[in-house]
Amino acid sequence: MGIAVWALIAYIAIIVVWNGVLKRNIGEAMLIGFAGVCLFGGTSFLDLAWAGIADAMAEEVVFAALAFVFMGYLLTRLGLIQEQVTVLNSIFGRLRGGAGYVSTSASALLGGPSGSGSGISASVGSVTIPWMIRSNWRPDLAASLVAGNAGLGISIPPSSSMFLLLGSAAVAPVLIADQLFVPALVGGLWTVAYRFVVVFLWVRRHGIAATDAADLVPLRAALRAGWTSLLVYAGILVPVLMTLDFGVALMESRVGEAADDISIIVWIPVLTVLATFAVAWKRLPRTGRAWSELLGEMAPRYAVIGATLFFAFAAAASLGELGLVDQLTAILQGLDAPAVVIATLVGLLLVVIAAPLTGTATIAAVGGVAFSALTAAGIAPAAAATAIMIFASTEGASPPGAAPIYIASGIAQVDPARTFGRLIAWFVIPTLVIGVLVATGVLPI
Repeated sequence: MGIAVWALIAYIAIIVVWNGVLKRNIGEAMLIGFAGVCLFGGTSFLDLAWAGIADAMAEEVVFAALAFVFMGYLLTRLGLIQEQVTVLNSIFGRLRGGAGYVSTSASALLGGPSGSGSGISASVGSVTIPWMIRSNWRPDLAASLVAGNAGLGISIPPSSSMFLLLGSAAVAPVLIADQLFVPALVGGLWTVAYRFVVVFLWVRRHGIAATDAADLVPLRAALRAGWTSLLVYAGILVPVLMTLDFGVALMESRVGEAADDISIIVWIPVLTVLATFAVAWKRLPRTGRAWSELLGEMAPRYAVIGATLFFAFAAAASLGELGLVDQLTAILQGLDAPAVVIATLVGLLLVVIAAPLTGTATIAAVGGVAFSALTAAGIAPAAAATAIMIFASTEGASPPGAAPIYIASGIAQVDPARTFGRLIAWFVIPTLVIGVLVATGVLPI
C-alpha cells in the first residue's frame, strides 16, 4: 500500500483513539488527525499542511454549517421553532416517530435536486431535527437519522454524481442517461426503503411515542397562531427550485453563465437567516447590549463544529496531495475475483475513499475505474453504475470526515462522536450490503 493509504489509516486511528478512547474533544481530535496526516509528508510537512488549510478555507460547506448553527439558534431563541412544531405535530403528531418518517421522505424528495449530502443535512435537518427533538426523539438519534439520510443526495437520480459517472471515459461508450435513470432510481429507492425500516425499528427500540393527544392543537388553530413561522423556509424552497430545469433556465436568462456558480449550499442558510429576520423582526434584540448577549450565548457552539469541519476538509485535501486517489485506484485495478467478491471489495474501497472526500469527488476520481472493475467481473453496466452511486452515498454517514454529520450534530447540539458508531452500524455497512446486492442482481433494478 502507498503512503497515502497508510496516512488514511493513521488518520482514522488517531481520531478514534483521541476521541473515543481518551474522551477528548472531537475538534481537538480532528486537529491532531490532520497533523498526523501531514507528518507523512516528511520534509514537505509545512507544504502539505498549507495545501490542506488553503483548501479548507475555500470550502463552502464550512460556511454553510456555521450559518445553519446560527439559523437554528435564532429559530429557537425567537420562538419560531415552537410555532412550527405545533403546526407539524397537529398533522403528524398522532403517528409514532412521525417526524422521523417526514425527515426521511423529505431527504428522498430533495435527493436528486440537491445532489448534495451537505445540502440535504442542512435543509432537512434545520426543519426536522428540532421537530424530532420536541416530539420525543433523543437529539443524538435525530442527528444520526438526518446524517444517515444525507447520502440520498448521491443515490437518488438525477444527481450530479450520476452525470459525472456517465461522463467518465469508461462509462460513456457503454451507458447513456436514458439507460441508467430507471435502474438508478430503483436502486436509490431500495436505500430509501431501508431507511424507513430504520425509522420503524428506532421508534420501537427507543420507545419513541406519539405526541400526547392533550398536547395536540387543532390544525386550524395551529396555523392561525403560527403560519408566519413557516415562511422562513422560503429560504430553502427558493434555492432548491433554482436547481430544477425551469429554475436553471430562469437564472441563466437573468445572469447568464454566472448561474452555474450559484451554490445551493451557500444560499440556503443565507436566505433562511434573512427570512428569519423578516418574519421575527419584532422579536429581534433592539439594543447593542441585547445583541451582544444573544451572540455571546451562541458563540460556544462554534468552537467544536467549526474546528471539526475545518480540519476534516484540511485532512481530506492533504490526503489528496499525498496521492490517496491514485493509490486506491491502483488497488481497484488489481482486483481479480468472483463477482460478489469484486463488488464487495469495490464497495469497501469506495466507502473508504468517500469517508474523507465527498461522494461526488469519489465518483469523479475513481468512478470509471470502479465501473471497469465491476463490468470486467461480469456485472451488467447499469447495475455496476447504480451500485457505484449507492456505495458512494455513504459519504454522508462515514465518520470521521463526513460534513453532514457535523451539520446535523450542530443543529441538534450534540457531540458528533456520539453518532459515529450508530452511523456505521445502521447506515454505512447496510448501504454497502445494498450496493453489493444490487450489483449481483439479488435486489432487482
